[in-house]
Amino acid sequence: MSETTKTSPADQGLVDVLVIGGGVTGIYQLYRAQDEGFSAKLLEAGSGVGGTWYWNRYPQARFDSESYTYGYLFSKELWEEWEWSEHFAGQPEIERYFNYVVDRFDLRRLIDFGAKVSSAVWDESAAVWTVTTEGGTEYRARHVVAATGILSVPFMPEIPGRADFRGEQHHTGRWPKTPVDFTGKRVAQIGTGSSGVQIVPAIADEVAHLAVYQKVADWLTPLNNRPITDEEQAALKGDFENIRDTLNTSPSGFLHQITMRSGLEDTPEQRQEFYEQKWNSPGFTKLSEHYYDMTTNPTVNEEFCEFIANKIRSIVKDPATAEKLVPKGHGYGGRRPPFGTGYYEAYNKPNVELVDINETPIVRITETGIETSEGHQEFDIIIWATGYDFGTGALNRLGVHGRADLGLKEYWSDGPSTYLGIATAGFPNFYFPGGPHGALGNNPRYSGDQVDYVMDLIVHARDYGHDVVAVTDEAEQEWTDLVNGNEAQLSFNKSSYFYGANIPGKAVKQLLNPMGRYKLQELIRESVENDFPAFAFTKAQGPAQG
Repeated sequence: MSETTKTSPADQGLVDVLVIGGGVTGIYQLYRAQDEGFSAKLLEAGSGVGGTWYWNRYPQARFDSESYTYGYLFSKELWEEWEWSEHFAGQPEIERYFNYVVDRFDLRRLIDFGAKVSSAVWDESAAVWTVTTEGGTEYRARHVVAATGILSVPFMPEIPGRADFRGEQHHTGRWPKTPVDFTGKRVAQIGTGSSGVQIVPAIADEVAHLAVYQKVADWLTPLNNRPITDEEQAALKGDFENIRDTLNTSPSGFLHQITMRSGLEDTPEQRQEFYEQKWNSPGFTKLSEHYYDMTTNPTVNEEFCEFIANKIRSIVKDPATAEKLVPKGHGYGGRRPPFGTGYYEAYNKPNVELVDINETPIVRITETGIETSEGHQEFDIIIWATGYDFGTGALNRLGVHGRADLGLKEYWSDGPSTYLGIATAGFPNFYFPGGPHGALGNNPRYSGDQVDYVMDLIVHARDYGHDVVAVTDEAEQEWTDLVNGNEAQLSFNKSSYFYGANIPGKAVKQLLNPMGRYKLQELIRESVENDFPAFAFTKAQGPAQG
């Protein structure tokens, strides 16, 4: 990068690229921006980097994507230097990784911690964003990249009396840095999603009693985690280029290979053997290396679900508890499947009970515990494993106001409208890689595609002397119609948080890109090759004061 492309001294006080969010996407965006010669700054609400992996530090929080497929691929040296200890690393190791990356590439000096954004307002005349934090600090930027993530705003259900409880309360998405002492405590856990199923076996042997309140049972299968052997480490380090190329093109963002045959091509006996292999395989391979028609062929899907149901019944000794743990109303892939270790086994412990809140609703939280339709139970600690405001939650809370003072939250009141999941009309020079309408699969891989596209777009604007980059209404409408018109390709039920259905009052709309990563990458390539026809490029009406 030549010196002539860098920010001039006269522009000090005005940053070229302001990134919001210090998670996997934001760190990569910051790296790319400074690498391209832009002045850059990152604002992070927490006191450290990692995003989800900074906030989610509950017991046994860990990846369910293979560690080495989640990390960065932009540096062979980084790949060779960092050594993951497990196929699915735990939170402490993940947090160490992101800190290592930030320090390895000298990015920490560009990050302001404890900087939670409260507003971002566009100045049309100067073509500048003014971003203000809750502490009152103002930042001015030519381009704002909101890398705030899709799982970053914890959801707390409105249960009466929650504020009255005199014991400890913790949401999995805002877990304290100081370890919670569960020894001999009476604990209630509300929620059994991906976080909840990790916590239950992690604390079952410490607590005096654990009551798990379940609203919806999901098709949980074993994570099958294990240490990475020396031989596997050597193979990973020695095959970086092939692994990088595979991950950069894989539709799922994994190293997995789909089984290219229908389940009905196998005999019933062969299918049972195949299901057993999947049960014993790692993580998301249950989806990404299954029969290609597992989610679309009712016969195969129902048969696989019954296979899992029989596994649950064989593990959980109490038949009534086992039946509560068998999902009803959706097949495998109908909701985001969780992966666990020892979850079903935990219910065989005498101090662990399962409460189905459909049969036994929670009436209120009291000062000393939880009252249900069957009576009151006292607790010392309540764990809220109740999920997130997925997709748009963080973006809608940034106080973003674009052209003509248009509020992003209001603009998206009936669901998000985007172009390629990175920009929205009426909000120039504002981008949100890793947000709604991105793709499916391993998040860092498709959000990385979007970060690279954002940088191509901003570099193009710089090279041609453009101040304002604004996606057209037509391009936004075309992409949003494609997203909403192809939802039949997804197996997820509309009761899933992928539609925002878990948030009371939120529009139940498509938050994913059902066409997947191939379509996203195809349209990105076409856009770059044709000089970004979906965007209008203009000059600022007036000067931007530094």
